[in-house]
Formats: sequence, C-alpha cells, structure tokens
Amino acid sequence: MQVNVLEAKTDFSKLIRLLETQREERIVVARAGKPVVQITLYKKPPVSKRIGVAKDKFKSPIDFDRDNAEIAALLTGGSL
Repeated sequence: MQVNVLEAKTDFSKLIRLLETQREERIVVARAGKPVVQITLYKKPPVSKRIGVAKDKFKSPIDFDRDNAEIAALLTGGSL
C-alpha cells in the first residue's frame, strides 16, 4: 500500500491499525509520487535470542569474590 505524506499525516492511526490487524504488511509513504519511507509493524526479537547470548564466552575465576571485603573497605570504609 502506498499513501502520500498528507494522507499519512491525516490517517496515521488508521494506517497503524491496518498494520496491527495485518491487513497490510507494510505501508510506503510517498512525496510527489516518489516513495520516501516505509512503515512496518515492529516485531520484538524472541527472548531466546537475547538470553544466554554470551553463554560459554566468559569464564570467571573460582576466587572471583576474594577481594570483596577489601573493595568494600576502600569504597565505603567498611565491609559487606
């Protein structure tokens, strides 16, 4: 579907509804008949693609927390 800029401004809510109800996959907005921008429905990335992306890429040392008391004393004047 292609609309001109004025029509897109006037009917923006209707255009969004067309995308939300999947009656349109994309809407092209044109100026003087030439396509300028494309509006599409935002699709969130699947959670599985975000969680665990760094799994097995980093290893922390076994004694990772050994300096916590010293760091706390330096930053706050006391221990955790």
